[in-house]
Amino acid sequence: MNRAWIAIASAEHVRRGVAGGFAQVCHGKAAPLRRLAPGDAIAYYSPTSSFGGRDALRAFTAVGTVRDGAPYAVDMGGGFVPFRRDVDWLEAVPAPIAPLLPRLSFAAGTPHWGARLRFGLLEVDPDDLAVVRDAMRACAAGG
Repeated sequence: MNRAWIAIASAEHVRRGVAGGFAQVCHGKAAPLRRLAPGDAIAYYSPTSSFGGRDALRAFTAVGTVRDGAPYAVDMGGGFVPFRRDVDWLEAVPAPIAPLLPRLSFAAGTPHWGARLRFGLLEVDPDDLAVVRDAMRACAAGG
């Protein structure tokens, strides 16, 4: 059975990953990416638009499926060599999290749902990813 994940990154960084067909989590660490398996669903939650910014976004910004293959390192220069995992991203537009909170099991019943996201990668119930995917598609359709 495939698992479902929420990764956390600024929308700016998520756009780079979508354009390049990859996911990068936890500031490029390999270990979290090893938890992902081919066929797993993954969505990105972006608390901000820009890395390190205070420009609150609080929306899901990408959703896709993990591809075959292991995490791999990419030399970005300056001594930064993050690990990535290939992902097939779906066409979707950002969906605000606020209206979805009552339907997401990881957030249900707690006003402090954001604390669960602070580690950069969270395994969630596959139904949560279905809620996110449907909301992103509805936003793309103008709903």
